[in-house]
Amino acid sequence: MTSTADPHAAPAAKRDRTHYLYIAVIGAALLGIAVGFIWPDFAKELKPIGTGFVSLIKMMISPIIFCTIVLGVGSVRKAAKVGKVGGLALAYFMAMSVVALAIGLLVGNILHPGSGMDISQSEKDAGHTAADEANKGLVDFALGIIPKTMVSAFTQGEVLQTLLVALLVGFALQAMGRSGEPVLRGIEHIQKLVFRVLGMIMWAAPVGAFGAMAAVIGETGVAALKALATIMIGFYVTCALFIVVVLGTLVRVVTGVNLFKLLKYLGREFLLILSTSSSESALPRLIAKMEHLGVSRPVVGITVPTGYSFNLDGTMIYLTMASLFIAESMHQPLGVGEQISLLLFMMIASKGAAGVSGSGIAVLASGLQSHKPALVDGVGLIIGVDRFMSEARALTNFAGNAVATLLIGTWTKEVDKERVALVLDGQLPFDEKTLVDDEHGARRDADDTDDAQDGDAVPEPRGDGKEPAKVL
Repeated sequence: MTSTADPHAAPAAKRDRTHYLYIAVIGAALLGIAVGFIWPDFAKELKPIGTGFVSLIKMMISPIIFCTIVLGVGSVRKAAKVGKVGGLALAYFMAMSVVALAIGLLVGNILHPGSGMDISQSEKDAGHTAADEANKGLVDFALGIIPKTMVSAFTQGEVLQTLLVALLVGFALQAMGRSGEPVLRGIEHIQKLVFRVLGMIMWAAPVGAFGAMAAVIGETGVAALKALATIMIGFYVTCALFIVVVLGTLVRVVTGVNLFKLLKYLGREFLLILSTSSSESALPRLIAKMEHLGVSRPVVGITVPTGYSFNLDGTMIYLTMASLFIAESMHQPLGVGEQISLLLFMMIASKGAAGVSGSGIAVLASGLQSHKPALVDGVGLIIGVDRFMSEARALTNFAGNAVATLLIGTWTKEVDKERVALVLDGQLPFDEKTLVDDEHGARRDADDTDDAQDGDAVPEPRGDGKEPAKVL
């Protein structure tokens, strides 16, 4: 029998099996919730499962950040370009922290969430314990950015230490010129390997989601949820308003992008964060997806890791509302001046606790102890439901960093706007298997930009025989 198939026809695209993976994540999270309510004691024992999965993801963060930043910085000929991106990012992060604090103050003063709460001695003790554990000054934080060795930045899993080492290596490769190109190609191959390992780890996501959700429901219980429903609901609503109104308006006005399309594009990452209660679990995927979206590698490599330490919009809102909640609960309401000074102090202190597990409670407790010790007793009131509030913190922080990357890329003219439109419309799907887009990366070269008298950037060849998309 003669085959009628066209030998020149393009092979059929393989079905994206990861679609079923994230359906399984949803089902596993729901099952975990059910187990937490029905068998709370058993559910508590499942906590190591969720912790183990998050640890597997965190294991990949340092090598991914290192490869991304070195490739981004090393491929740019002028260091001033990197400094411009970093300076603009830090200025934006500080401005958004102030906006988030202001919104939290407004909502907190309207809701008065702590009215009518009582506090026990055990809760007072818990607050002081959290404050003691978080006692870390800004000097210690600054010195902590410097690793003991270049290798220890990877073994200790410190994001800022990895960022520092990667920047130094990237600038060194810049100075080496063409002799550094073989090193860059080697690191590019390592990046592909690291992302492939990450793709393998992601198949354990349903198991991790089940263990994490079962444990948090089993530990918290229904009674605590009911008692603290006011602050939890108020906090979630405030975070939603911040994302939709503030971030949505910014990204629309500056880039012309519809926020909901961007959130849909990052939907799997939001699901992963919701299941694990950790924004760090989605950091590697955010780097890969923002590069695929059309933001240049240097901008992504600098903005995303820095944002995870300095752009904590959800944490700012949490600190505001939690402080007002505690003050109301202890019948020691804060005046407007006290609120502003306390929260500005916490905004600075939060930068020193970035990356610390349970950093929200840590910063809250240490800030109150330093600024108004009488309120530390009340921190124990919200420790029981902090995990549920950390869900909203993590989701808001993640959304803020995604928007920040797109904004910084637009302001520095490092975004391919045509590609952004194609990706968000679903015409250029993200490769869930490799997490690396070979057709996209550091498309701009500063020397080429300087040589182009008409201001147009010179895009790199795509490597597929097609005309490259013009970089706007």
